Amino acid sequence: VRIVDSGGGLVQPGASLRLSCAASGFTFTSYHIKWYRQAVGKERELVALITKDGSNTTYADSVRGRFTISRDDVKFEAYLQMNNLKPEDTAVYYCNYRKLGYDYWGQGTQVTVSS
Repeated sequence: VRIVDSGGGLVQPGASLRLSCAASGFTFTSYHIKWYRQAVGKERELVALITKDGSNTTYADSVRGRFTISRDDVKFEAYLQMNNLKPEDTAVYYCNYRKLGYDYWGQGTQVTVSS
């Protein structure tokens, strides 16, 4: 199993970023995909989820209306489009899926929102 997160960076408030999650080594289309984030000194929190068939998405209240999760089942990739970024969005973002109760994680990508 390999999950590679990318797309993070340093941006100003109000900017946009698109995170990518490249997956291999498992049947991507069989699993819901999630994005989590963890800020310094805080617990890891669920940001967004997309179901395995892509028909449903859910979001944390703090990002709903600004972030969009999507997936490309041909490329075995998932994405998190983040618009109108705020300083409180600063965190390491991780792609995740769960199989039989075990969580698999990407290495994370740092997003820093600062003026």
